[in-house]
Amino acid sequence: MRICVDATSLLLRSAGVKNYAYHWMSSLREELPPDTVTAFPLLGEVGELNHEQSVYSKWHTLGRLALLYLSNVRGSPLVDYLVGDVDVFHASSLLRNLPKRTKLTGTIYDMTALIMPEVHTEGNIKAEKRFHANVVRRADGLIAISESAKSDAVRMLRLDPRLITVIYPGIDQRFFTAQPLRRAKPYLLFVGTIEPRKNVDTLLDAWLEMPMEVRQAYDLVLAGPKGWSAERTVDRLTSGIVGVDYLGYVPEADLPALTAGALGFVYPSLYEGFGFPLAQAMAAGIPCVTSNISALPEVAGDAALLVDPKSSFELRDAMWQLVDSADLRDELGRKARMQASQFTWKNSAQLSAEFFRRVCGS
Repeated sequence: MRICVDATSLLLRSAGVKNYAYHWMSSLREELPPDTVTAFPLLGEVGELNHEQSVYSKWHTLGRLALLYLSNVRGSPLVDYLVGDVDVFHASSLLRNLPKRTKLTGTIYDMTALIMPEVHTEGNIKAEKRFHANVVRRADGLIAISESAKSDAVRMLRLDPRLITVIYPGIDQRFFTAQPLRRAKPYLLFVGTIEPRKNVDTLLDAWLEMPMEVRQAYDLVLAGPKGWSAERTVDRLTSGIVGVDYLGYVPEADLPALTAGALGFVYPSLYEGFGFPLAQAMAAGIPCVTSNISALPEVAGDAALLVDPKSSFELRDAMWQLVDSADLRDELGRKARMQASQFTWKNSAQLSAEFFRRVCGS
């Protein structure tokens, strides 16, 4: 059995999808015999994960992006040459012309492009619709990263649920063992790209509804790069709101300590197919507040306070509970670490290997 993974997201600026692709492909390579898993376009060993830039140098990245561009030219035979003789091609939304001599699979991350198009760019919506048409509807098998993502895909695209296997992603082991970062004041933490789907403005509204003495004694720390339609939100983040500290992008190597040092983690996203920042905070044993919709309750289990993400009052009350009760923090922290322990890349790789064997009929 030989598998080729479309890993072009590793060449681009990306967050959750890049995180998944990097760790999933790496763990799959460790699980299967050498040379079983190759990567398109000509991706061998990759460098450190960085959401803001490619895992390769500038010139190596440009060369591979050129191959992607030429492969996407209508009628181009290049993709079959680059993919080579494999049994399965695991596609992404970035490659338009798919190889013709192999079985086809893909990963369903979420369905927000159809469910909440208002929180996506037009380009993202077009890419997702093309992926649904070119890959999802033609695939010999699909992986969904949560039961929620599978359910939404079956409902929105009218897919046969037997085609889709739910395989949870893993969590970087560094979050389970991280030493807490020390700051001048205790802090609540948010991690994520600053974009409409992450609902940062409602989080800021909830923070402003907290008593002034709380905002003076504690910080609300936000870490994440600027995404699309972020100007107004970033202006608020940098406007001098008492207690708000916007760090911008924080490198992967620094995230575990920042996460482990938090008094609590707050993640009021409007929709997630999984929710890596939430799972990472749980792995660090941090009590969490998150949304009561999409995959977030599935990931959180009974280890977080769940709120309506559109209600600043519910969000404020939940944050206040974390600040006010050490007993609640201890209880949620213990449950969080236990819940997160099921999300390992080794387990994900083992289940993925079984998935590919079924697709190949071996």
